[in-house]
Amino acid sequence: MRILVVGAGAIGGYFGGRLLQAGRDVTFLVRPRRAQELASAGLVIKSPNGDATLKNPPAVQADKLNEKFDVVLLSCKAFDLDDAIKSFAPAVGPSTAIIPLLNGMRHLDVLDQTFGADRVLGGLCAIAATLNERREVVQLQPMQSINYGERDGKLSDRVKAIDETFKSGIAGAGASQNILQDMWEKWVFLSSLAASTSLMRTSVGNILAVPGGKDFLLGMLDETSATATASGYAPGGPFFERVKGMITAEGSPMTASMFRDIKAGLPVEADHVIGDLIARADAAKVPVPKLRIAYTHLKAYEKQRAG
Repeated sequence: MRILVVGAGAIGGYFGGRLLQAGRDVTFLVRPRRAQELASAGLVIKSPNGDATLKNPPAVQADKLNEKFDVVLLSCKAFDLDDAIKSFAPAVGPSTAIIPLLNGMRHLDVLDQTFGADRVLGGLCAIAATLNERREVVQLQPMQSINYGERDGKLSDRVKAIDETFKSGIAGAGASQNILQDMWEKWVFLSSLAASTSLMRTSVGNILAVPGGKDFLLGMLDETSATATASGYAPGGPFFERVKGMITAEGSPMTASMFRDIKAGLPVEADHVIGDLIARADAAKVPVPKLRIAYTHLKAYEKQRAG
């Protein structure tokens, strides 16, 4: 199975690197700067689950991409999606399966329109990872998972083949027969955490430590959950209870990557993660006043950053 990993940043570098480490047929689609870094220093992973240095990993740049792949693992940010599509489009053949790991749901429509819904699986991952100043992939916590599946819930032959390959190299990999539900539940958690910690500019623990903090966090979770429910994907079960516990854990240092991006002056996925959720809430007539305040805050940040 030939796998094209779009990008070799924190997410693509980690999961693609683990597959490559296990001897899978992996190629990274990268920009010129990253190609030079990989050629000189290799792909370096620092992780509580075991470090790895992969010398001169297979890499290709967009202008040299002229082969078809069985799987495209897409891990870009939402604001890079259009450019990413242009770069990996030559790799998509009649039987290629695209696994997007983007947050939210909006990207599915874009990918469907470009490649056809039959080529686009559902997908999500959970991992805390970043690139350090030496451009090494650093996993911040042991927790990791990656899931993928047909959006109609069937366990197809191609998903079985992908699952066998991914499980051979990635701890926490698994096929899902409820992938859209899984994606929605992650979106509920992520949007609640991103909206809360970005708006308050601090961690969950610090928010909980002030008067009204717990009500604020749970109120944000209520709004996102109500939107998911109105869209036909009511969050519930073990995942949702675990999420609720994480958002109400006293002393928790947890923040969203969106908040960390704001601190670093980087672009944020305001429209894809928060804006699209508000649009779906509006369509279902679900009131989301806290989300609207958070979205206004994020758009003001984007305006300031652009200026």
